[in-house]
Amino acid sequence: MVVGVAIGFRPTATPLEWMAVAGVIALVAYAISWLGVAMGIQAKSVETASNMPLVLTVLPLFGSGFVPTDSMPVWLQWFAQYQPFTPFIETIRGLLLGTPLGWNPVFAIGWCVVIVAASYGWSRALYERKSVH
Repeated sequence: MVVGVAIGFRPTATPLEWMAVAGVIALVAYAISWLGVAMGIQAKSVETASNMPLVLTVLPLFGSGFVPTDSMPVWLQWFAQYQPFTPFIETIRGLLLGTPLGWNPVFAIGWCVVIVAASYGWSRALYERKSVH
């Protein structure tokens, strides 16, 4: 945030909106952490464990973080609009800048719930399978 403000970012969020931003960031971090746990258990080596989450670093690039999704090619537009990072980004952007939120917070929370549930289930199944051997 300090770097953003230093280069000209001027959020207009109220204290309540800042708390909501912190909550969204915490929820996304929790979801991604569970995904990391599952990927770590799945990995066969340290190298694989460190490389599996690299896919997650590409997803924000194919979302609305840098350019509006409607300026993308049609095939990429569809992917960009429905992947998890777009509602995360749009929710945080809307809260900080006062732009319309629409359904983005609902989709962001929904994606987090899906990611946590799937990752927890995957982690638990892997753990139980590996603990038997």
